[in-house]
Amino acid sequence: MIRTIFAASVAVSLSGLAALADPAVVMAPGGAGGGYDAMARLPFEAMAAEGIFTDGANFTNKGGAGGTIGLTEFVNGNRGNDNAVMSMGVIMVGGILLNNSPITLDDVTPLVRLSNDTGVIAVATDSPIQTVDDLVAAMKADIGAVSIGGGSAGGIDHIVMALVAKASDLDPAKLNYIPYDSGAEAVTALGGGAITVAVSGVSEFKPMADAGRIRIIAVTSEGRFEGIDAPSLTEAGVPVVAGNWRGIVGAPDMTAEGKAMWLDRFAKMHESQAWKDILAKQGWEDAYLAGDEFAAFLETEKTRIGEILKEAGLVQ
Repeated sequence: MIRTIFAASVAVSLSGLAALADPAVVMAPGGAGGGYDAMARLPFEAMAAEGIFTDGANFTNKGGAGGTIGLTEFVNGNRGNDNAVMSMGVIMVGGILLNNSPITLDDVTPLVRLSNDTGVIAVATDSPIQTVDDLVAAMKADIGAVSIGGGSAGGIDHIVMALVAKASDLDPAKLNYIPYDSGAEAVTALGGGAITVAVSGVSEFKPMADAGRIRIIAVTSEGRFEGIDAPSLTEAGVPVVAGNWRGIVGAPDMTAEGKAMWLDRFAKMHESQAWKDILAKQGWEDAYLAGDEFAAFLETEKTRIGEILKEAGLVQ
């Protein structure tokens, strides 16, 4: 599905570079309304509102296979196109490995990491598991008896619990992980006793915890998360930090001038009130990393996620 946002056609100058006169070509490697769709569209809304980039954008949604279908179409159709960008995130890093994709993030131009959604581990309100120590003890007693609900197999929720198992000297491949289509489904299963614990992002689970439907026992940020009365895993003695981060990459073989142009736009956008308002409305954390710093972070994530997915028996 392709949608076009029309904006003013005036040309603007950024860092001494003339802005492209044509609308940007933007790939969202997920369905309409999902996380990748929002990460594709909302930065352009902020840039248009602030007058940073006003030439509009043509958006394409192409979901499936952890984002690798959209990634493949983006790479094959936009080589050398300075005007083409794509939203992506940690789920794509794992999706490439899980689907053995011949097209990888080595084929694109890293631009910026923009947001993060800290993960949370939750239990039913009447669960005998009260703390992270209780959870680890239950897993050590019988790892298969601790059923874990979260997003897709091999996704960030699964990775979080695999990292918890590894840090607790347990075999991640023995996790009893049950994927659900949404956090709401996992919470229903938790309340009905179908699963022992559930994992999702703060943006999805905090409102349910505030409503008294679940109890959060840990967050996956490095320290405590404002508004949640629960320790980080690290604080609780399990050295795991992870999150559902998302960002933007450019086309393969993007020129140095094209990369500089987009980095300038995103730097201005990141400082804008329009973007800060979007972060607050979406419940996203600011996780800005740009250029070489983002590229280095990507390399670290590819290694870490590859190793844990192998240990969990999900990839060879």
